[in-house]
Amino acid sequence: MTDYAKLIDAETWAFIERTNSYYPPDTIDYTIAQQRDIYDRMCREFFAGYPHGVTAETSAIATPSHAIPIRIYRTPAPEAAAMVLYFHGGGFILGGLDSHDDVCAELCARTGFEVVSVDYRLAPEHLHPAAFDDAISAFEWAATTYKRPILLCGDSAGGNLCASVSHATRGHARKPIGQIVIYPSLGGDRSQGSYVTHAEAPMLTMRDLEFYKTIRTGGVDRTGDITLSPLADADFANLPPSVLITAECDPLSSDGEAYRDRILAAGGHATWFEEPGLVHGYLRARHTVGRARSSFTRIAEAVSALGRGEWIW
Repeated sequence: MTDYAKLIDAETWAFIERTNSYYPPDTIDYTIAQQRDIYDRMCREFFAGYPHGVTAETSAIATPSHAIPIRIYRTPAPEAAAMVLYFHGGGFILGGLDSHDDVCAELCARTGFEVVSVDYRLAPEHLHPAAFDDAISAFEWAATTYKRPILLCGDSAGGNLCASVSHATRGHARKPIGQIVIYPSLGGDRSQGSYVTHAEAPMLTMRDLEFYKTIRTGGVDRTGDITLSPLADADFANLPPSVLITAECDPLSSDGEAYRDRILAAGGHATWFEEPGLVHGYLRARHTVGRARSSFTRIAEAVSALGRGEWIW
């Protein structure tokens, strides 16, 4: 059994306890509406504000069937090298423009890039592939709207969407120039690796993962669907340069390693960082936990480098 008392430091335990005070570990036993209320309250409690000079504009992308809300973050003197399309986490049932508002604002401030956060449709009201379809629509909108290269970034469920979009747009004239994927769920082998070692990790367990997957799919077996599980793809060639960042104490960590290995085997550029002693959702700890602060700096540096077309690893 994994000894988290040795792996996790005091700062991170304090973050876990604070998170649990707002979002208890048994939250998945509540109704979806209750889960969203609890999650939204937690995000408000962790909200860190905007860095000086960053502004945000809320808008929408029109599609034939519905509008996709977006929020665009800018600095007074924007860096014109690229724009960042950001997909938020939340297990495909939680979150939106407000849940990751300060994260996107800080990425904008740290890099100077324009950041566009995408409020894709959530399950169970909108089952898979609704979120994927919205992510693709957002990419197509960005490719039409911006002359600058497009960089993908996302955490957890949003990391899944980054990878799914990268696989789906390899033949696009404006395919992404890179992706930064943060503690993603990519559909890895749940019988081995971190899925076993960290099945009962603080902040995210295998029970949680099964719940989110069932809600997203409506319980339908989607084995082999690469728009749901990018690791199910048989072809990892021609993917954009990829930076995978995972938390050590997270059942999903092995997905980052496996995804990196597949891209490298196909001749592409990919690197994987497993952040020691961190847990799923640690982006909210970036101002209170030293390890999370260092990781967020790594993320911002990766966004800056890939946005400028640089591979520094």
